[in-house]
Amino acid sequence: MDDAYVVGDPDGLSPLLAEIRDAVARELHAQLALRAERIELADVPEIAYQVTLGVDRVLTGRLTPPRRRSAGR
Repeated sequence: MDDAYVVGDPDGLSPLLAEIRDAVARELHAQLALRAERIELADVPEIAYQVTLGVDRVLTGRLTPPRRRSAGR
């Protein structure tokens, strides 16, 4: 049994996978809006690139520890 089900995640995805899914969905939604609800085959490489950037932002945000601020800031 997957641990996600044990902690009550109904779709069975880990928190990281859920964030990646959401980033992909947001980018696809944005791309469809930009392209009048139609994705042409020739546009797939650019869309894949944009999706990859979104996934990278998720992973970078999770892997980068928060910056410490000095007491004077």
